[in-house]
Amino acid sequence: MKILVLNAGSSSQKSCLYQLDTELPDSHIKPLWEAKIDWTGKSGAAIFQVKTSQGTSLEEEIPVDERQKAIAYMLNTLWRGSTQVITQLSDIDIVGHRVVHGGNQYSKATVVTPEVKAAINQLAPLAPTHNPANLEGIEAIEQILPQVPQVAVFDTAFHSQLPLATAVYPGPYDWFEQGIRRYGFHGISHQYCVKRAAQLLGKPLESLRIISCHLGNGGSLAAVRNGVCIDTTMGYTPLEGLMMGTRSGSVDPSILIHLMRQGKDAEAIDNILNKQSGLKGVSGISSDMRQIQQAMEVGNTRAQLAFDVYIHRLRSHIGAMLASLGGLDALIFTGGVGENSAQVRAGAIEAFAFLGIKLDRLKNNASPVDADITTADSAIQVLLIHTQEDWAIATECWQIAKTH
Repeated sequence: MKILVLNAGSSSQKSCLYQLDTELPDSHIKPLWEAKIDWTGKSGAAIFQVKTSQGTSLEEEIPVDERQKAIAYMLNTLWRGSTQVITQLSDIDIVGHRVVHGGNQYSKATVVTPEVKAAINQLAPLAPTHNPANLEGIEAIEQILPQVPQVAVFDTAFHSQLPLATAVYPGPYDWFEQGIRRYGFHGISHQYCVKRAAQLLGKPLESLRIISCHLGNGGSLAAVRNGVCIDTTMGYTPLEGLMMGTRSGSVDPSILIHLMRQGKDAEAIDNILNKQSGLKGVSGISSDMRQIQQAMEVGNTRAQLAFDVYIHRLRSHIGAMLASLGGLDALIFTGGVGENSAQVRAGAIEAFAFLGIKLDRLKNNASPVDADITTADSAIQVLLIHTQEDWAIATECWQIAKTH
């Protein structure tokens, strides 16, 4: 079975093609083909990269303003040119999509229907940088492969068992009755990473207390006890919680009332909070942690401030997750920032030395994949895990295809 996965993030589009047969492997396998469109680099262009399991690769720039055309161009590399891995696009059996917000309606992976598409669109205001991109990917596949079944795998599903004390906001109760509640996001990544952590630790997931830190252009934490997510930092939308690349994370609601009284309308405030805040807003430089750290190295004080605020808020939320769990066996770092920034990991971990966490500086600086970066006598293990959202989506597609 050939499974195509489309994973549209706020700053990138990743795609993979997997070959899965009659048995599902215990651990992830390499895709036959993988591609990425990165919108965080050069202004006015995106970096387009493709590589295959046979070792061939392709890299070039493409326009950024035509997502559907970019997807079509990307899929052409599946069956044409040096990166060809199939004879024709119709060789694809099923397509899986990461969809960020599933609301109350969807707590598991679901075959895409007109009703599912309508729900994804209806929920777009709650995930404005993601759900529209997810839907564009679904519609692009409909144009290119109209007969192929598609599956929506929801980021909110992993958080569907949040206790009511975590899920309910302290406003009027009718908010909750209207569906205004905490949903949580990055669930596909968090779920994969905690399962992988249990494998690496050689312990049953049901016996562990884990904090998973998914840090990328977007970022969230999940507190997982006995395999179930009991707390997380994102809420009704992906805006709540940590300071992110362009998103503010949690702020005093009275700031928004103040801005409204100054004449800002809902669209302007939405733009400020989702696109002009976070690392970009404080630094005035970039939403990209790599560029923030480069600016810090040459003495840029705004970049340093942005980094310091980021670390402060990350530590604060890790502390909150600790309280929810009542203890900790493992701390996970994953995502673009979590996997690649030794400085961010060190800055976060230093605050918890009183718990007996002892970071191995050499290991941390080496950024090893799927490894413990603490010393042998550390009371709590810190794991650097390469998130495999695409593989997790592929396995959901495989299971659905086998039951339909």
